[in-house]
Amino acid sequence: MRRLASALALAAGALALSLGSADGATAHAQSTDEAFVDVLQVSGLLDRVVADEVRRAIDRADADGAQALILQLNSRGAVIPDEDVAQLAAAIHDAAVPVAVWVGPSGARALGSPGQLLGAAGVTGMAPGARAGDFGDPLPVDFELQFGTDADRLRTGTVGADEALERGLVRIPNDDAGVPVLRNMVFALDGLEHDGRVVETVDERIGEDGTVIRELTAEPRFFKLGPVAQLFHTVASPPVAYLLFAIGLSLLIFEFFTAGVGVAGFFGAVCTVLGCYGLAALPVRPLAIVALLVAFFGLAVDVQTGVPRTWTVIGLVLFTAASFTLYRDGLSLSWITLLAGVGGVALAFVVGMPSMVRARFATPTIGREWMIGEVGDAVDAVDPDGVVRIREATWKARTNRATPIPAGGRVRVVAIDGIILEVEPEAGGARDYRERRSH
Repeated sequence: MRRLASALALAAGALALSLGSADGATAHAQSTDEAFVDVLQVSGLLDRVVADEVRRAIDRADADGAQALILQLNSRGAVIPDEDVAQLAAAIHDAAVPVAVWVGPSGARALGSPGQLLGAAGVTGMAPGARAGDFGDPLPVDFELQFGTDADRLRTGTVGADEALERGLVRIPNDDAGVPVLRNMVFALDGLEHDGRVVETVDERIGEDGTVIRELTAEPRFFKLGPVAQLFHTVASPPVAYLLFAIGLSLLIFEFFTAGVGVAGFFGAVCTVLGCYGLAALPVRPLAIVALLVAFFGLAVDVQTGVPRTWTVIGLVLFTAASFTLYRDGLSLSWITLLAGVGGVALAFVVGMPSMVRARFATPTIGREWMIGEVGDAVDAVDPDGVVRIREATWKARTNRATPIPAGGRVRVVAIDGIILEVEPEAGGARDYRERRSH
């Protein structure tokens, strides 16, 4: 228990230090004296970490004198309330610098409430292969969200890049036909009027052959979440939070029953803390969390006996049911994640940990010779192999074929062979255990 408490204290200290030194985002290009456009990558579920970073990006673009801010959006939903997403949409709509939203790269999605940020931005674009829609009910904002000519369809359906351009969901202030890549989005910002200012990102000149040459004069300055912010954003994804929680509790149980050196306990504490953070940030069913805790309690009961029995079955059933029903509001775990979680826990508690406990505590080096001569009961028939109970603990056992022991029969331990007890009937054995020991 002292090792477990120390591991939890170390984990909490490390997390506090990380949070205290967290930087909002990291830049991939240094600002220059020339005009520039900020670009922030917004990917994954929209959580508080990402929402706060978008607000910081808007303030940073204004403070640094950026021509505009582009949000590179690829999100399939939000795990924060619609009211919080509405506040983010209002921050985009009312920003001092123009904010554009580009759904990209190819294959990106802008679904659910994060997709409605397209309606709050002055300029929008989509890469080929990207889709937007399934917005649901409009966000509660005090301005009109611009969804083009078919807003009703976007509530329950999705559109691709070409259809979005035709229906007005994609809006650009110049004659560019589209924005297949992010660089085209910077071109598309040219000529945008915002708060009395005109965005100038392109220089046009006539070439020697009479053709119009357009050169980009505003270089993009890329930003993304910082290391600590990215860690907590990743932890708050459904599969990662679920697996971290399961792995953390498994390692803590392993450390508790095997009396190791503390490594498993430390990593188990870290995984559990991160898993709890992720589950707290996601929409979960409280009853499923309770079922997970009861499941691990049941699994731990049989680990200390060294033999999987009824509690193992109960624990695995509860763990499986909780895994399938853990999340709500449309979130769910993939089959690969469920297979890894349920299969990994089953393998660990049916095969791995019981064998480790028996091997750890059945060796003569820690004094199990006292079991020789002890009397107990056969849990099931020992003929020649079975399971016996000695002093309320169950063990694998073996007897002589000439003296099978029925279920419920009294047994006596005569020797220990590795992790298996050699037993015989309390009375009527082939040879008395004292006689064996005398030889």
